[in-house]
Amino acid sequence: MLDALGLDYQWVEVDIMTGGSRTPEFLLLNPFGQVPTLVLEDGRALAQSNAILLHLGENTRWIPTEPWERAKMFEWLFWEQYSHEPYVAVARFQRVYAGKTAAEVEPRLMERGHLALARMEAALAHSTWLAGGQAATLADLALVAYTRVAHEGGFDLAAYPSLRDWIGRTEAAFAIA
Repeated sequence: MLDALGLDYQWVEVDIMTGGSRTPEFLLLNPFGQVPTLVLEDGRALAQSNAILLHLGENTRWIPTEPWERAKMFEWLFWEQYSHEPYVAVARFQRVYAGKTAAEVEPRLMERGHLALARMEAALAHSTWLAGGQAATLADLALVAYTRVAHEGGFDLAAYPSLRDWIGRTEAAFAIA
């Protein structure tokens, strides 16, 4: 979102594998001890990826002004945290960062991850964007993050053609490299 808005920022790498998000200094910024954390110019810190997106996206074209479309965007943002990230992102984490083999990843993660991807595929088979409007929203940005790298968690996106097309559209809409 920072890139899409053309804002200057400094990226600070926090190594969660070595406890970087549990240091006293980090916990002063973010008592949840999680990444990401956005620190504003005035020193205030904001945690949780979707809260950060909503803050940065305020008064931009990526938050619909029409109440129903905005509500649908929120619906997908909440769904992302409850029904997508805990499976797709966690499977990816286990494979990429924890070094687990495909056989070592809990089957339920894969099952639920595929259900999430199938839910997105079904929605995108009938709509260009997740919230159903004529333009990308923060819901698309939030969900493309882990969906575009789902293959790293063992999810083959070949069975999801609408989803694959949407990934390309979303990357283009937000100028994601």
